[in-house]
Amino acid sequence: MNRLSFMTVLLAFALLGLSGCGQDKAPSSTFVLLDGSQVTTAQLQGKVSLVNFWATSCTSCVAEMPELVSTYNKFKDRGYETLAVAMRYDPPSYVVNFAQSRQLPFKVAIDNTGAVAREWGDIQLTPTTFLVNKRGEIVKRFVGTPDFVDLHQLIEKLLAES
Repeated sequence: MNRLSFMTVLLAFALLGLSGCGQDKAPSSTFVLLDGSQVTTAQLQGKVSLVNFWATSCTSCVAEMPELVSTYNKFKDRGYETLAVAMRYDPPSYVVNFAQSRQLPFKVAIDNTGAVAREWGDIQLTPTTFLVNKRGEIVKRFVGTPDFVDLHQLIEKLLAES
């Protein structure tokens, strides 16, 4: 694939990410957390949730992590949850080390079979982030780093909904 074709494909993915997902129901998934416990999408209902697919080898993912922490800390007491899902190819020891060394305050899951990434639309590109409302509907999908000012405004709006 030549460089222009590759850039066109990247632009198409970026535009898809900006267009959002409408009101699709979040898939029924079980996330295995670093401590071995599990969280399901059903357990996230009633909260505004951000589901972030990432990898320790992804420079954009690592760069956006402080913003994800800041966003979580800003909204966590108002019914907001963040779930960072490490990709299948990410060595679990790297994920654990990353989460511990950076003291990530939110839930971190490892998708060691790739099943969760497949359930959420066969996620290949990282970071890919979903914002889910209290009813369990996907409100927005971001491919690449979100605009955090816009994201905060959308979270505020979703938290205000009953």
